[in-house]
Amino acid sequence: MNSTYYESIDAMEKSGTDNEYVIGWASGFLGNPKREEQRTTKAYDAGYEDGEAKVTDGYKSWAAA
Repeated sequence: MNSTYYESIDAMEKSGTDNEYVIGWASGFLGNPKREEQRTTKAYDAGYEDGEAKVTDGYKSWAAA
C-alpha cells in the first residue's frame, strides 16, 4: 500500500466526509468490486469513481460544512 491511500483516508476522516463516500473511495482505489446497485448511494458512487481515478481531493464536496 502506498501513502496516498492512507493520507487520503486520514484527510477525509478529519474533515468529516460522508462515510459512504469514504467507503466508496477506498473500494474504488483498491479495485474492489462495486456494491450491488440497490446498496449504493450518491456519495458511495461518487467516492468509487474518484477512488478508481485516484482523485484525492474530490471528497471536499462531501465533507462536513
